[in-house]
Amino acid sequence: MQAPQHAVRRVHRLQSCAVAACTLAPGLAGAADLDGAALSLAWAIPFAGILLSIALWPLVAPIFWHRHFGKIAAAWGLAFFIPFAVQFGAHAAVVNGVHALLAEYVPFIILLGALYVVAGGICVRGNLHGSPGLNTGILTLGTVLASIMGTTGAAMLLIRPLLRANDNRKHVTHVVVFFIFLVANAGGSLTPLGDPPLFLGFLKGVSFFWTMEHLYRPMLFLCVILLVLFFIIDTVLYRVAGEERDARLDPTPDTPGFSIEGKRNFLLLAAIVGLVLMSGLWKPGVSFDILGTPVELQNLVRDGALVAIALLSLAITPATARAGNEYNWAPIAEVAKLFAGIFLTIIPVIAMLKAGTSGAFASVIRVVSDSNGQPIDGMYFWATGILSSFLDNAPTYLVFFNTAGGDAATLMTAGASTLAAISAGAVFMGANTYIGNAPNLMVKAIAEDRGVRMPSFFGYMAWSCGILVPLFVIMTFIFFRIP
Repeated sequence: MQAPQHAVRRVHRLQSCAVAACTLAPGLAGAADLDGAALSLAWAIPFAGILLSIALWPLVAPIFWHRHFGKIAAAWGLAFFIPFAVQFGAHAAVVNGVHALLAEYVPFIILLGALYVVAGGICVRGNLHGSPGLNTGILTLGTVLASIMGTTGAAMLLIRPLLRANDNRKHVTHVVVFFIFLVANAGGSLTPLGDPPLFLGFLKGVSFFWTMEHLYRPMLFLCVILLVLFFIIDTVLYRVAGEERDARLDPTPDTPGFSIEGKRNFLLLAAIVGLVLMSGLWKPGVSFDILGTPVELQNLVRDGALVAIALLSLAITPATARAGNEYNWAPIAEVAKLFAGIFLTIIPVIAMLKAGTSGAFASVIRVVSDSNGQPIDGMYFWATGILSSFLDNAPTYLVFFNTAGGDAATLMTAGASTLAAISAGAVFMGANTYIGNAPNLMVKAIAEDRGVRMPSFFGYMAWSCGILVPLFVIMTFIFFRIP
C-alpha cells in the first residue's frame, strides 16, 4: 500500500534536516576531526607562545613566573580557544577542546598523578652518599626500570633518593640532567610500557617485544656512552672540586644501614603497570560518545582504578615516608597547569601535521621520502625526534607511523628499519627539552623544590645539544639509512 503523501513529505523533510545538520555541524559526525589543511601557520602562534613563556619567563621574571605560570598557560590557551570559536563556531571549539581534555589530557594527568603519589610514598633510607659509583649505579638501575615500569614510574621512584644522596654536594645539576637523559627518556625504549609513543604503537598492532628486538642496539649504544660520560664528569667534579672531602658533611644524615619505608607502594606500582597493560589488551567493544569523543570502557576502568590506587596510597603510606621524601603537591600541580595549556594549544599543530602534504607542515612530511617515494630512515628519525622534542611525542609518533603507511604488520617486517627510526626518534629525542617527555618537567620541578639550581629552558637545551645531538648524529650513520 502506498504511503500517504503527507507522510512521504515528512520523511523527506526529516532526511533534509539530517543532511543539513551534518553539513552545518560536521562535528556531530566526526566531532574532533579538524581539517588541518584549512589552517594556516598563524594557528600555531599560541603553542609557540606557551613554549617561549616556559623558556623565557623563568629567566626574565622568575618570581612572577613562579606565582602566575598557571595564569600564563591559561592565557595562551584562551588565545587559541577564543579566536578558534569565533572563526569555526563555538560547537567546533567545544568539541575539539573536549576531545583534547578527555582523550588526551585527563588520561595523561591521571597516570602521571598516580605514579607521582605512589612513588612519593616510597622512602629509601640509609647512609647514602652521592659518590660517582653510587650515582652511576642509580642511573643504571633507573635506565633498566624505565622499560619495565615506564619512564615516569622509574623517574618518580628514584629521583628523590638520588637527590638526597647528593644533598651534600656543590655540583648536582649534571646529575639531574643525565637522570632526565637516561631514566626519563632513553631507558624507556625497550617495551610499550616504557614510553607513551611505544604504547600507542602497541595499540596499533606492533607486537610487545618488537621494540626490544629492534631498539636494543641503539638503546645500548646511547645509554652506555651516556653512563660512561656521566661517570667521568661526576668523578672529575667529585675529586677536583673537593667534594670527596666534604662527603661526610651530610645535611641530612641517615641511620647506618639501608631500609625502605612504604613498601606497600611497590604493589601499587605493579598494579599501575598492570592497568596500563590491561587497557591495551582488553577490548570489550564498549564506548561512550561525549560530544563526538569516544571514551572506551577499558580506559574508563583504567583511569578510575588509577585514581583509586592514588587514594589508597595516600591512606596506607606512613606519614613519615612522605615526610622523608619532603613530599608536596607543587611539582605535579606545575605539570598539570602547564600541560593543560600545551594540550589545548597543540590542537591545530597536530591537525596541520596530520594533513600531511596538504597542510602547512607539508615540507616536514616531504623530507622523509626520496624522489621515488621510498622512506628515508634517517630523516624519519630526525623529523620524529625534533617534533617530539617540542610537541607531545605520542601523537607525533602516530603522525609519522601513518605517514610511513600505518600498517603495523608491514612496518614490523618490510618497513622495520623505518619503524625503528620513528620509535627511536620519539623516545630518545624526548630528552632534548624539558617538555619533550612528561617526566622531564616533573623531575626538574622536584629538583628545584629540593634547592637544586636547574638550567633554564635554553640552558637545558645547551646540555642536550652539546651531549645528545652529537650522539644522535653518530647513531644516524650507524643505525638508520640516510640518502
